[in-house]
Amino acid sequence: MPYRGSAPLNQDLIAGHIDLNLGMAAASYPLVRSGQIKAYAMMAKTRWWAASDVPTMEEAGVPGLYASFWHGLWLPKGTPDQIMAKLNAAARAALADAGVRKRFADQGQEIPPPAQQTPQALGAYQKAEIEKWWPIIKAAGIKADGS
Repeated sequence: MPYRGSAPLNQDLIAGHIDLNLGMAAASYPLVRSGQIKAYAMMAKTRWWAASDVPTMEEAGVPGLYASFWHGLWLPKGTPDQIMAKLNAAARAALADAGVRKRFADQGQEIPPPAQQTPQALGAYQKAEIEKWWPIIKAAGIKADGS
């Protein structure tokens, strides 16, 4: 069942309407800390620093099941390079700010290292993710529902 965000998904999980959530850890972990839900495993290659007591899927006996959530900023095709560079510099400055870093850390979010905070690095990462997931999506017959 598709959800319009983590809040309604987590509400249904807490209420017992669904049995499992494969969602973003940062959106669910406050509920784990409060004891409202239980975390069984992380779909990461390594344990998450904010929940070091929660095993990875591999450690839980499911090898190879790894997925990560990531964020990026996109601009319309044809945006002038100088505008892209200015926005990238502003984003990198924000991500270097101690207050912003603390806010991300408080939410369990990881900030990529500066070398990965470039349009080129984001493009390479996105391409790798598409190459990894597209065959799985195609083989499973997954289609966008348009809602």
